[in-house]
Amino acid sequence: MTEAYQILLFYKYVHIADPVDFAREHRAICEKYNLTGRIIISHEGINATCEGTLKDTEAYIAELKKDPRFQNIHWKKSPGTGSAFPKLSVKARPEIVSGHLGVCDIDPNRVTGKRLEPEELHAWINSKKEFYIVDMRNAYEHKVGHFAGSILPPMENFRDLQKITKGLKHLKDKTVVTVCTGGIRCEKASGYLVSQGFTDVYQLNGGIVSYMEKYPNEDFLGKLYVFDQRVTMGFYTDDPKHQVIGKCENCGEPSEHYVNCATPVCHRHFISCESCIAKNGAPKCKGKCTNRQLLKRIKSPFLKKIVSVFVK
Repeated sequence: MTEAYQILLFYKYVHIADPVDFAREHRAICEKYNLTGRIIISHEGINATCEGTLKDTEAYIAELKKDPRFQNIHWKKSPGTGSAFPKLSVKARPEIVSGHLGVCDIDPNRVTGKRLEPEELHAWINSKKEFYIVDMRNAYEHKVGHFAGSILPPMENFRDLQKITKGLKHLKDKTVVTVCTGGIRCEKASGYLVSQGFTDVYQLNGGIVSYMEKYPNEDFLGKLYVFDQRVTMGFYTDDPKHQVIGKCENCGEPSEHYVNCATPVCHRHFISCESCIAKNGAPKCKGKCTNRQLLKRIKSPFLKKIVSVFVK
């Protein structure tokens, strides 16, 4: 009988005095339960996605719950295959989600948006209430799936939070709901919006994945981008209500297939249908990343000198 696997997605903003020491101890716990995945530890808490057998992941959860710091974690669970991650990575970092906010950095335990449960958001969507969903994920993530009618800022990564907030100033006195995959980014992003004078800010509790579990193929269109070897996930994708909203960058046909650009020093992540790959060979960004265009985007003279060796 094939053993069942489970993928865990969770985080917790909580003070950890010595992240390096804690990361060492936590790796030992993960190895004890034969887990693979990526876990980031910092002074501000823990951010993790990991996989193991159903028995081992539940034992891991039980062990973490013994630590008073990790009570009330919102565990997001989904079926695994045993191959979502090639190995285990447990690292200490300055932040559990890189916002690079500097002096404007936010402690979500002190400043954050009000929590909105999936059931509440669903009710809002089906009412005439005026509110705005703002997607706090990277732009390449929401290309394959997003809430209908949501605002999709052009974020290359979460470090763009300060920059994209300037484009949201017209919403300062409106009701704003921030969303992301599992909740970690919108918890910090909603706090940042509050700190910038936004008056009515919410965060989707448990993230998009929790909403999709309760309301598959309803208000969230397409698939959810995830940071493991699955790349995307969905619920009941064979249901006629499931919509493919991703489009191949090269031909424009519907697709949910991600690739990395084959252009040297680029490797940009984008959607390309399998037909275009079969026809054109190694996938490349359409008109967006010639080597010389890449050189223009590099600001560091030292790095530009190194990269120019590869540019023809």
